[in-house]
Amino acid sequence: MEKIKVGIAGLGRGMSLLNVFSAHPDIEITAICDIDEKRLKEVGDLFKLPDNKRFKNYDDFVNSDFDIVVISTPIPYHTEQTIKALENKKDVLCEQTVAYTIEECEKVLNTVKKTKRIYMMAENYCYFHYIREWKKIVENGKIGEIYYAEGEYIHNILNLLVDEKEGKYFWRAERPPILYCAHTLGPLLLIMNDRIIKGCGLTTGFKKMPQYKNFIGFLDIEVGLFKTQKGAIIKILRSQVAARPHMVWYSLYGTKGHLEGPRDRGDGLYYSEGETPEKGINYPCSLSDPSLSGEAAKGGHGTSEYYMIRDFIESVKNRTRPPIDIIRAIDLTVPGIIAHTSAMKGGKWLDVPLFNW
Repeated sequence: MEKIKVGIAGLGRGMSLLNVFSAHPDIEITAICDIDEKRLKEVGDLFKLPDNKRFKNYDDFVNSDFDIVVISTPIPYHTEQTIKALENKKDVLCEQTVAYTIEECEKVLNTVKKTKRIYMMAENYCYFHYIREWKKIVENGKIGEIYYAEGEYIHNILNLLVDEKEGKYFWRAERPPILYCAHTLGPLLLIMNDRIIKGCGLTTGFKKMPQYKNFIGFLDIEVGLFKTQKGAIIKILRSQVAARPHMVWYSLYGTKGHLEGPRDRGDGLYYSEGETPEKGINYPCSLSDPSLSGEAAKGGHGTSEYYMIRDFIESVKNRTRPPIDIIRAIDLTVPGIIAHTSAMKGGKWLDVPLFNW
C-alpha cells in the first residue's frame, strides 16, 4: 500500500505528534512548516527532509504535495489554516480549539461539508488511558445515568503569557482562560455521550495579577456552568495563572455510583452500588495503557496521542468520520466561548448553539 504523506505546521507542540506519526508503518513525513528557522533546520535534519520540503510560509507549505495537514500552530491561526488545507484537498488533524468565535467555527464546518475532507480535532485528553476505561464503566451501566460532572484544568503558564523582564506579551495573553476548554469538556462529554445546550460563566477578575488587567488571559479563574441535552449539569474551572501546580481533574456522579480522578498524583475513586464497598475503591488513573510500548510511547501525555492518531489515520484510510469530527470539535469549543461571554455580562445564562450535519 502506498504510504500516506503527512505535513506538519508548528514544530513546537507538533514535534510530539510528529514522533507518533513517523512511527506509524503507513505514514511518511514529507513536509514541515515553522517560522522559526532554527527549529525548521533541526527537525528537517532529523527527518532527512530536503530543503524544498521545509517551509516558513504556510501557503507554500499547504500547496505542496502531501495528503494530511497536522496543525499545531497557535489558536488564532487555526481557522484560516484549516480552511486553506481543506480547500487544498488535504485532510486535517488540528490542535484544540477549532477557533475563537462561533462564526469561525461555522466557517470551518461549512468548508468541511463543501470539500468532503476529513477533519479531526486533536483533543488528546479524551484518550488518556483512565478516561478510556471510565467510558467502559459508564457504558456498562456501573454508575447509572450521569446527572452531574466536573472538570478542572489549572496550568500556570505565566511565561507563555508575558516576558516580565522585557514587558513583551505573547498570543495567549489575549486568550480568555475558559476558551481553552476542550481538555475539561472533552473527556466529560465523551463519557456522557451528551451535548451542551445552555451555559453561564463567572470570573473572580484580576486579584492575583492586577498589573495585567488589560490582558484577558490573566484572569484569576473562569468557571463555566452548563446544562446538557440529557438534562445533566457540568461545571468546569480554568486558570492560566493560579498559584497551584499543574492539575487536571474530573468527577462524574451517576444514579448508581461515582468516578473521580486524583487532583494530583495517585489513584482516583470508583464507587458502584452493590459492587464496591460503601467507601468505594481506589482506581488507578494512569495516562498510559500498560499493555503498550514501542511506537505508543513516542508521543506525549502517556499513550493518548498514540490512540488519537491511530483513530485519525483509520478515518483517513476508510474515509469515515473520526471520533472528534468537526461537529464534536465545535461541541467542545463553543461552550467556552459562551461561558466567557456570560462571565463578561455578570453570569447571564445563554443558549449554546448546536451545529449538525
